[in-house]
Amino acid sequence: MQRAVAQLAETGGVLLYMAQEGRGTGLANKLRAYRLQDAGLDTLQADRHLGFREDERDFAAAAAMLRALGHTRIQLLTNNPQKIAALRQTGIEVVDRLPLHGLVNAHNERYMRTKQQAGHLVGDD
Repeated sequence: MQRAVAQLAETGGVLLYMAQEGRGTGLANKLRAYRLQDAGLDTLQADRHLGFREDERDFAAAAAMLRALGHTRIQLLTNNPQKIAALRQTGIEVVDRLPLHGLVNAHNERYMRTKQQAGHLVGDD
């Protein structure tokens, strides 16, 4: 989020924050997933163990907000191709993907590897 805000401060744009904790599973389930991750599961395995799909988020509200702001044709700052597809399904025209660059370190390496296994794009892919 900090990198996105910094980039938008330079280039302009709209930041939508969707209160969909744990990829839409809710805060309580996000905490349950953390406990499972502490026991050795990765993020995706923990969510599946709890009975959830890889991503439970609904992007219809995001599309409605974009439309209300007059943005139906956008460049999207994301590394998640599923987010692009979800917005396109709502009728938002995603004309370009702007990669969100993050640093991999000892604290997030496993998480970043899991995101990549889930199909997230790395760098400028």
